[in-house]
Amino acid sequence: MRRHTSITGKPLSLLLALGAVAACSAAPNHHDVADMKAASNPELQPMKIRLIINDQTLSAAMEDSIPAREFIAQLPLTLQLEDYAATEKIAPLPRRLSVAGEPEGMTPVAGDIAFYAPWGNLAIFHRPFGYSKGLIRLGRIEGGLQVLRTEGPVDVRIESDQP
Repeated sequence: MRRHTSITGKPLSLLLALGAVAACSAAPNHHDVADMKAASNPELQPMKIRLIINDQTLSAAMEDSIPAREFIAQLPLTLQLEDYAATEKIAPLPRRLSVAGEPEGMTPVAGDIAFYAPWGNLAIFHRPFGYSKGLIRLGRIEGGLQVLRTEGPVDVRIESDQP
């Protein structure tokens, strides 16, 4: 039986296996790519938004992703956030966000701003939660979350914080 070899004479199967291992180990996750972009270009500033609830303003840094950019394109928005599972505040968005190429889901932590694709709603987490398929991280609130931990609905005005 004849062995398949590459041009250099090494077994083709060995080269394919090594290539597959290298490709898998070199594939950065979504957040590593954003960190590398920011580190390689100090002029690249993260996209920022403001969430205004009552008399408090929360700042958030947004992901460098298509869904986050589509969300920012919908701003300014005034939404009524409803309690959900004593963990997050949610509200439907005027338009769905594109999630093609995004991770299948995520494990949110307090402060995460996310899009829940199956329902088409915004989710702002004030407590951590388990892995949820269909949840796409849009950004992260920088600072206190106490205003989100109140019972009942909360009106929020969300604006771009870009110059």
